Parts: sequence; structure tokens; C-alpha cells
Amino acid sequence: MPRPPTSTRRVVRPASAESWFQQAVFYAIDVGSFRDSNEDGYGDLRGVAESLAYLQRLGVDAIWLLPFYTTPNRDNGYDVSDYFAIDPRYGTFGDFVDLIDEARLRGIRVVVDLVVNHTSNEHPWFRSARKGLPNRFRDYYIWSDSPPPPGKQPKSIFSDRVPVVWTWDESAASYYYHQFYPFQPALNHFNPRVRDEVRRIIAFWLRLGVAGFRVDAAPHLISPPLPGGPQDPIDILRDYRRQELGAKGDAILVGEADVPPDQLANLMGDDALQLLFNFMLNGHFFLAMARGSADPIVKSMRAIPDVEGATWANFLRNLDEVDLERLSPSEQQEVFARFAPDPESRIYGRGIRRRLAPMLGGDRRRLELAYAILLSLPGSPVIVYGDEIGMGDDLSLPERTALRTAMQWSRGPTGGFSDADDVELGVPLIRDGAFGLDRVNVHDQEREPGSLLSWLTEAIRVRRYTPELLLGSDDLRSLGHGSVLARTVEDGHGPVVALHNLSDRPVTLSRRQIGAHDERFRTLLAPDDAQPLPGDARGITLEPCGYRWLRLETPGDEEGPAGSRR
Repeated sequence: MPRPPTSTRRVVRPASAESWFQQAVFYAIDVGSFRDSNEDGYGDLRGVAESLAYLQRLGVDAIWLLPFYTTPNRDNGYDVSDYFAIDPRYGTFGDFVDLIDEARLRGIRVVVDLVVNHTSNEHPWFRSARKGLPNRFRDYYIWSDSPPPPGKQPKSIFSDRVPVVWTWDESAASYYYHQFYPFQPALNHFNPRVRDEVRRIIAFWLRLGVAGFRVDAAPHLISPPLPGGPQDPIDILRDYRRQELGAKGDAILVGEADVPPDQLANLMGDDALQLLFNFMLNGHFFLAMARGSADPIVKSMRAIPDVEGATWANFLRNLDEVDLERLSPSEQQEVFARFAPDPESRIYGRGIRRRLAPMLGGDRRRLELAYAILLSLPGSPVIVYGDEIGMGDDLSLPERTALRTAMQWSRGPTGGFSDADDVELGVPLIRDGAFGLDRVNVHDQEREPGSLLSWLTEAIRVRRYTPELLLGSDDLRSLGHGSVLARTVEDGHGPVVALHNLSDRPVTLSRRQIGAHDERFRTLLAPDDAQPLPGDARGITLEPCGYRWLRLETPGDEEGPAGSRR
């Protein structure tokens, strides 16, 4: 049968010890919002360590810690004032080493943020750079006596809040460059001394046991705003990768890079970024959910490059916003109309500042469908803390703070986040409404077999023990008038087919459409209320927003380790 035109096929390679990240489940943690161990009202590193047993049960392979360095904290810690110090609110180096050791015992790796695109304007480097010349720190940053006029400047990352990227500094008597807020001056990575400093930062944290770094704003770090710099800016990333390899052979660089697909391949590979956040998929995923069509997901996966030694970090939500920049203006409006009709839920003119559960209206069917798609796609899934239980957001909080409310561990005045008095909490907590802590918390969901947390734990387990989803040949396409996303994978032991219906209507697929002949169906994952599927069924009906992961078995095949869910 001819392959449909909306099909994409690639080879998924087995992971070696050095490429562990290609099959890992990552879990993102805002340390200050996760768990308070010392009753000061802020989450801390010890609180993360005390929660590792929970993350192990969930099936997490690696945790990504958002910035915990010393900071004035004007941008959720992404304004670093000392890369070699831990903010006292989050603990001590002893706490950090204990966390690394406990994670290692549980088979969990720790990845930390490398925020070196810029520093805080309170960093000693910038304070020194503002002083009179000659000054070796001056060229740590990017200065200009006459930058381009506002209309011809590069666009700010926060364009609806920061109209220009050059700000006048009275002490330095010059303009300095910043892609983000004015209190975050951009570092000049074309200066060899800056690269030496970054190599020191990498070496320092690797010696403490981290498994790698998420490189914040990776493309901007190597994009000079003025003429000059080396011929190949990617050499900067290769330089940092060589530093990693020299210190720890299996360490990784994870890139945050929301750029057009034709620019992605240059950033990826064994000698640069091995894991790249899949922003192309993220925007198109929500377009697919808004339309009830699988085609945008297939289109996005066809558009991204396949690079030896690298893979994709797929995510439904991150802790910034759902970034729709890779969609056309009309497509953006479709997603806004469906998932962010209230202008207060939009941000930066391009994104949505909401968590997954409220975006999907708390609809359990759609939440399961979203995670089933995430876990079935080639690449490494990333889950944001609290999304595994369906936490909500607080749009009364400014900008991205709306997503960084305290983790809801249990019922009670502080939701198990802290034993501090309620008035002492330094992190907002959602108490009321459909997503309040009395309705949404870990304690209740761990004890309820039908909860979202229990379901997701099982889905991660099925993924882990279905090697075809991680290895083998890969075929991604749309079926059933475009509403069904189908992924077929083979590794020589028979195919696994993952089917996901994005529409609000039931869809029936024939054996021929699925690619089955005489094989028997064995269900690996399906909704709890799905009808049992006979092994010799002539076709499959997917309920509205339904899904099924199937193994196609020839007679005599033995049941694999994933077991059966109907």
C-alpha cells in the first residue's frame, strides 16, 4: 500500500551509555516551588532530595533543576549574580551533594541550567565593566556608542514589555546589549576570556556530579548583534561540549532553541548540543489539539532534522509559556481562540501562560491523550513538576510566575509544600477552585488507582518496557481523515502501533489502514473505559480523544514485559 503523503520515517538508534538521554524521561523542577524542608517558606535542595522516592516511583530518569544560583531574583533566577554559589534560600553545597548522591542511588541523573547568555546587572563582572577604561571586564559584555535606531534593532525576546535591546549606562557612558530585560546584560561569547569563564563554570558543576546542562537561550548566545566574531559561531558550543567531554564523557548539553527548522541542524550533534527542546512540535501540538487533526504534528516532525548523535526533548508545557512563534499568525489565532481566549492568559504577543490541565479544561480524556502522544513520539519526554497530577495556574500573578505555584503534595493549609505557617510562605499556593490543593494533590492521587498520576505512572512504565517505542524503524502518519496520529515502530520482533484520535468523534480504522494482516492485536495502553479489543478484531474503533498502543503478534508470540491494558 502506498505510504500516505503526510508520513515521516526515520531510524531510531539504540542508546549507548553515553547517549542515555535519548530514551530518558526528564522532570523539570523549580526548586523554590517544589518542597520546603526547613520551614522558611521556600522550596530547597533538601526538599528535592526528600522527594526523589516519589520521582522514582513515577518513572523519572533525570531531573532538570531550574536556576538555584545566587540571584537578585528579578526573573525567576535567570538573572545570575554568582555562578559558583547557591542562593541561601535553596540550601548549601552540602545539600546539593547529598541530592546528587541520593539521586545516583535511585538511578536518577541531575541536569542543571547553564544561564550564560547573560548575567544579572549585579554580577561583579558587569559592575567592573561599567567602570572606566582600560578594563578587562568591559569586553565581557557588548557595548556601542551608537547602536542602531529602535526600528532597526534586533527584536527583544520580551517584545511586548521590552521595546529595545540597547540600554544606556551612565557610568560606562555607553549602550549595552540585552536580548531579555535591561537588568540582564548579554555576555560576549566571542571574547576568549568569557569562554574561559564558562568552561570553569562547566567544570565546577561537573565535578560536583551533575549529568549535564540545559543551555539557556542557546541560539542567542552565539548571535552577535554587531559585525564581527568568528566565521563559525557554532564553534563556541563545540568548545563548551569539548570541555564537558574532557571532564565527563556521558555529560550532555540540552539546548533551548526556538528558531526556524533550517537553523536547528547546525546546533545539534555529538560535538554540539545532543538534546534540543522541540519547540516546533510544541506549537503544532496545540494547533493539532485545537483542530482535532493529527496533520500539524506530522508536519512538525517532518520539518525537524534528523542528526546523528542527537535527539529531541519533547514537551507539552515548559515553565515559560506555550510559544507559538513557529505558527503562522492565523494558526496562532486558532490556538489562542481555543486555549487562551482571555487576553490575560497570553504573554509576549506569541505565547500562552497557562499550565496544561487548565488549558485543556481539566478534561481527563484530553490530558491522557496529550500524554499518550508525548510518550509515544521519538525523543525524550519532559514533564513539568505538578503537571503529572494536573495542577493549575494563577493568572493573577505576573507573567510566568503564574505557572510557578507551590507543588501540591497533600491537603491542608500549605498543601504539604511546607510546615511553615501559612503567612510565611514565600511561594504562592493554589487553594481554591477546580485545581485547588484539596482537589489536586499527590497524596490523594497516589492512593487512587484511577487518578491521573496513577495512569501516567503506568503509561511511563509501558513506554519503558516497550523497546520498539525507543528503538527500531519509525513511521509517523495521519489516518482516519487526518484525525488519528499513528506511529508504527519495528525492531525486528514485530511492530508496535500507537494510535491517537484527536477528534471529538469516534473513528474506526480497518486492519489495512493500521498495517496489520494476520497478526493478533495485544493492547499495551488504552483508556480504562475502552472496550476490550479481541486479538483477531477486524478493525479498531477509537473513542473521542481515545488512544491505543498495540503490539501486533504473530501466532505463538509470547507476551512481552509490558503486559496488557485490555
